[in-house]
Amino acid sequence: MSARGIWKWVPAVLVAGTVGLAYGKLPPPTEEQKTKAAETKEKAAVAAGKAKEALAKAQDRAVDNYKKTKGGGAMATKTAAGAHKK
Repeated sequence: MSARGIWKWVPAVLVAGTVGLAYGKLPPPTEEQKTKAAETKEKAAVAAGKAKEALAKAQDRAVDNYKKTKGGGAMATKTAAGAHKK
């Protein structure tokens, strides 16, 4: 076979190998792996809860700071009063 003939077969062989790897099945996880995965999932849930709390606190501080520096409380009452006049 010539060099051109060989290069025609290379993509086909690569695709066949990739498809074979893609359809390969992994063995089922052991009990130890299942336990470790559950612990990791639980830790991630706790961390997400803490991050949510921290975000809420930061947002509250930002709102308080805005109200102190920009007078947001007075603007909110003016807007609400103006809305009822329509």
